[in-house]
Amino acid sequence: MDNNNNNQIENANQNQNENEMKNLEKKVTKNLIEDYSNLLNGNSFKDFSIFVENKSNPFEIKVHKSILSSRSPFFNESLRQESLSIFLNQFNKKEMESILSYIYYGNISFENQENLIQLLEISIYFKLNLLKEIIQKKILNSINYSNFFQFLFQNRNLNSNEIEIKCFELINQNFSQIQNNENLFNLTKEEIIKFIQFKQEKKEIFQFDFFQFLNNWIKKRNERLKGKKYEHKMNAKKRLFHSFFSLFDKYSISKQDFDKLKQFEIFPKSFLVDIQNKIIQDNQKQEKKLKLKRKEIRLKNHEIKDKIKEVEKMKKEIEDKWKKEIWNIKERQIKEIKKNFPQFEDSEIVKDIEYVKKLQEWINDNDFFSKMKKGFSAKRDGFNSQNWHKAVDNKGKTLVIIKTKDNFIFGGFTQVGWTNDKSKWNEEDRNDDFGDIIDPNVFLFSLRNDKGDRKPEKFTIKKGKEKFAIYYESEFGPSFGSDCGLNSKLQPGESNFGSTYNLPNGITYQSNEARSYLAGSYQSWVVDELETYFI
Repeated sequence: MDNNNNNQIENANQNQNENEMKNLEKKVTKNLIEDYSNLLNGNSFKDFSIFVENKSNPFEIKVHKSILSSRSPFFNESLRQESLSIFLNQFNKKEMESILSYIYYGNISFENQENLIQLLEISIYFKLNLLKEIIQKKILNSINYSNFFQFLFQNRNLNSNEIEIKCFELINQNFSQIQNNENLFNLTKEEIIKFIQFKQEKKEIFQFDFFQFLNNWIKKRNERLKGKKYEHKMNAKKRLFHSFFSLFDKYSISKQDFDKLKQFEIFPKSFLVDIQNKIIQDNQKQEKKLKLKRKEIRLKNHEIKDKIKEVEKMKKEIEDKWKKEIWNIKERQIKEIKKNFPQFEDSEIVKDIEYVKKLQEWINDNDFFSKMKKGFSAKRDGFNSQNWHKAVDNKGKTLVIIKTKDNFIFGGFTQVGWTNDKSKWNEEDRNDDFGDIIDPNVFLFSLRNDKGDRKPEKFTIKKGKEKFAIYYESEFGPSFGSDCGLNSKLQPGESNFGSTYNLPNGITYQSNEARSYLAGSYQSWVVDELETYFI
């Protein structure tokens, strides 16, 4: 810990020392600038004169020969002679003072941006390369849509390639908006040539509006030929056009504009022929590419078809293997059921060993479970409630299993069972004179529910609803409270799951999910098989 604290203190001291050194360096630089500024603005030790402006009545600026010669290559060469003055009449007082402030202490004013080109010319004249670079960057940052013509025309004497390219970029970007601008027609022939070369270096297409501009520009240039014969004017225009179109790459003109170009009579025929040939070649190339593409597509389609066949074959093999595996599993389960649970040996519904084990667990009565047998099958004995009652009444403990056409499997178990002889009811089993039978140990169950991948589940009767456990009526099939009941044809009658029996967690009574939970739908489900087991 002590070492860490010492290191932190040492680092803090080092940072403080570095900051103090930087502040001192800034202070030294500031003092140096102030000293050189005072030297320029004062009169001490000045040994040389620069005369500017009017030659007959020039303005004198006193300077230090040694400073000028050390800071400017121009002055270094000019002041080698034993002279006490120099005449620079091409510059005015303000321009010269700006340059001297830069030479003495590195300061330059950019307040008046209109003079940026002049400042650049001066920096070049005095061979101040760093200043030239600074001003040129300033100019490039200052060029915009509203002033690029001004900078382009000012640059004619300077001939800066960077400035010219920046102006060309803005002309190119805004050509459709400025094609009738008078400044555009003030471009020189050399500038137009450079602009054409600029676009071709960028591999850009020349649109029809540019050729319209060229045509109008040439017309304006030839206005001075008034009074000349038509042939003279046409020949002059053709010579200008030819001087431009010798520069054009035939690939730089769009196909869409080719037919429009024919309206200009002064177009070189050879140029139009070249474009026509180029279009024909392009079309031929395009057709060749299309043929190759079609061939590739046909080959690809064959490959895809072969692949589809291969995938379908693999799919069938997997499906066959899967079906065989499922069949083997079912066969094994049927064998196990036959061996260990013969009561379900001929069941059309219970063919999964998991279902058997769940029923055994829920009923929790091995004596009944091992001795029970299938006493009724709707497919075997008929879809009729009277037939069902003949087989089931007065049998005591009863297991009812239902399978729908949509393969939902559910049912119920009652320890009391169905009877039409009230004398056989125990007092505690009676519910006055209604057809309801009391059974506190009754339950509903769901073995197969494909909605939401539900697992087998048991549903006990609600507390206080025991006296409505099952309902007896000779015209009805098995009825568990108001939750599930079948009519005289053993098809859906009343179904209101959740009224008498507990619903699964998360499901609300009278919701669509509750009403369709057991059979897959509310009222449209159909019984495919109904099996009833008892001793």
